[in-house]
Amino acid sequence: MRAYIGRQQAVTAEDFAELALGTPVELWLGVEGETDEERAAREDAARDILADHPEMYDGLIRMAAQVIEEHPGLVDVVPLPRTARRRRTVRKGVAA
Repeated sequence: MRAYIGRQQAVTAEDFAELALGTPVELWLGVEGETDEERAAREDAARDILADHPEMYDGLIRMAAQVIEEHPGLVDVVPLPRTARRRRTVRKGVAA
């Protein structure tokens, strides 16, 4: 069975996400090995798109929540151990 959104055929999960968002998924997630300059340009473009289409933000959040719910292994969060805090003792009095 083939799935179409509008005139576009969606084959992979990435196709569905791209067609749902109206933008490439890489714009929001980035690509492996991108430089700091490429990342900054990508984030600027994403900000511009969200500024022009503020309703898109809600859709992105819903989609991210759904993906995390369906694939919890994508975001393996490991709690970091807490470091022991040192308390400084306050000494009152006059220095000798």
